[in-house]
Amino acid sequence: MYPKIRELREDNDLTQSELSKILGMSQTGYSKYETGENDIPTNILIAMAKYYQTSVDYLLGLTPVKCPYPRGQE
Repeated sequence: MYPKIRELREDNDLTQSELSKILGMSQTGYSKYETGENDIPTNILIAMAKYYQTSVDYLLGLTPVKCPYPRGQE
């Protein structure tokens, strides 16, 4: 999972600092997610999935399908 979130960030031409601001957290805190030092909280996973327009399952490495699942009525 950790290499995948770094890859997504780099594919979107974002620095850790830029993405951490989008997620409302410190750059140091985000960096620890990419290195696997800290587990990623569910709310951050959801925010990243929404930002990258993918699924949490993709971020977690449970599926190779990058496209998100169709959403139901919310």
